[in-house]
Amino acid sequence: MRLKHLLWESPAAGTRHECLGDERGMLTYQEVDARARATAEQFAEAGIGEGDVVGIMLENSVELLLGILGAWLLGAVATPINTTFTGRELQYQLADSTTKLLLTSAEVLPADTPLDVTRLDVSAMRTSASGTVPTPVTPPSQLALLIYTSGSTGQPKGVMLDHANLHAMTSGLAEHLELTAVDRALVVLPMFHVNAICVSWLAPILVGGSTVVMQRFTPAVLVDAVARFQPTYFSVVPAILARLVELPAEQQPDFGSVRFVICGAAPVSAELLQLSGDRFGLHIIEGYGLTESTCASACIPLRGPHKLGTVGPAIAGQQIKLVDSLGAAVPTGERGEVWISGPTVMRGYFGRPDATAETIVDGWLRTGDVGVLDGDGYLKIVDRIKDMIIRGGENLYPKEIEAHLAQHPAVLESAVVGAVHASLGEVPVAYVLPQPGASVSSEELLAHCAAGLMKIKVPARLEIVADLPRNPVGKIDKPELRRRTAPVAAVQPVAVSV
Repeated sequence: MRLKHLLWESPAAGTRHECLGDERGMLTYQEVDARARATAEQFAEAGIGEGDVVGIMLENSVELLLGILGAWLLGAVATPINTTFTGRELQYQLADSTTKLLLTSAEVLPADTPLDVTRLDVSAMRTSASGTVPTPVTPPSQLALLIYTSGSTGQPKGVMLDHANLHAMTSGLAEHLELTAVDRALVVLPMFHVNAICVSWLAPILVGGSTVVMQRFTPAVLVDAVARFQPTYFSVVPAILARLVELPAEQQPDFGSVRFVICGAAPVSAELLQLSGDRFGLHIIEGYGLTESTCASACIPLRGPHKLGTVGPAIAGQQIKLVDSLGAAVPTGERGEVWISGPTVMRGYFGRPDATAETIVDGWLRTGDVGVLDGDGYLKIVDRIKDMIIRGGENLYPKEIEAHLAQHPAVLESAVVGAVHASLGEVPVAYVLPQPGASVSSEELLAHCAAGLMKIKVPARLEIVADLPRNPVGKIDKPELRRRTAPVAAVQPVAVSV
């Protein structure tokens, strides 16, 4: 079996139907096709061919998506890169992914960062090809995306998603969300995440719809974009809903064009959902999934029962089961680890067969999340096995922050846990045990973090402590640390020394 890529499978392929746009205006399917081919031609001239990796470090934009399409036209792989990365984090992803070409701009590149890859500046992208770039017919197993997500080892891992994964995910979403050619998605979330790529771009394209890209979120920009482009849906994280409800009471945006809003990536309270829905007249549905399952695995149906506190049933084509510590299925209504199977499960972690084998067991993806399934198959997420912090929809892993702290010569041990935050859900808090006799301040360690970690990973509070709680076998007792950790009112880093 071989297939075309999603843009060229769309029923609107090659037409003048609006396809993709941003604040500068809309492009038709025909125009997107022409510009994607021009981009592919430039990539080919830079030595990119089948199986090569193209890094794309750009703010949300049409050009970011054209870069992905250009790579796919050559049978290459795209790896989107977070534009807030420090130089260290950027160099790590480029090296780990074996990126051969980086599409970027001077505005987002960390200052004084040496690059060992060829660079193409976004300002030099062509709008038309000088020759002919064929539309490839691709094996479904061909790698399409490398999406980096942090892991329990403390270093981000590249999640390998092939074209079969993307087709299964987008067709399942299109069916579940009842998408048609009249639908228009508004991209609110950053496009280095698979959520924005699949939910808000590839799914509407598959049915001949359109997508409008917001460069970055602010409540005012979102309100203006909805008024101008009249989207029928958009996807958010709970922190965005919290920002929207902070709008002055007299400001009542017109969301009349919006059929529904999807909220996911982090736990959301029933109170925030109710408040947002009531104030703005929005139909908000919750969803759940992982990068490793190509985005969404469960979602509240548009027309089915809306059970607050759940993330809905499995999306068509996927299966969800809950298992105990031995891998045996648990009865309905009892807690168990969430396992997912189906054609959306990733191929694995790039270059990490051992980590892949630990995560995928007999075709089932072990999520590390604890949930409960009710009699209707609706899933409720109740806990996490993994030591992950979800800050406003961004997955942060304490081990990465701890590993960076350990590079400071005055640090003996550290422990990072999540603290409750009213709008972001959780933020990282660090407890640091200094080397015996070392003299170091919390301010110095926060500066060390800021120099090597992107802003959202820098602890919101850092405390220097004389000891750390430990369990009977001597390991740091993180559950106890979480119990001791007070909520954080602000995200400006705070230094506390004892």
